[in-house]
Amino acid sequence: MMQTVSIQLPESVFSALRKDPEELGKEMRIAAAVKWYELGEISQGKAAEIAGLTRLEFINLLSRYHVSPFQYTPEDITEELASINAKSSD
Repeated sequence: MMQTVSIQLPESVFSALRKDPEELGKEMRIAAAVKWYELGEISQGKAAEIAGLTRLEFINLLSRYHVSPFQYTPEDITEELASINAKSSD
C-alpha cells in the first residue's frame, strides 16, 4: 500500500527549476531514494521501489548523482578478503 506525503513549495520553485509539480515530485522521490541509499539507510531494491524504477534503472541512475552502486567501506573490503583468504587456507 502506498502512502501520500504532501509538501508546500513556493510557486517560484517550479519556474526556477522549470518543472511542473508532477515532474518535480518524481525527481524528489528519486533524489530521496538515492540519498537514503548513499547513507546506507535502505537497500538498492528498496531505493528503486521508492524511485519508481527497476533495480537496473536505479543502478544506472546512481552515476548521475555521483553515488557508487557498491556500498562497501575499505574496512568491509578488508574483512571480506580476510574471510576469503581464511576459507581458502582451510
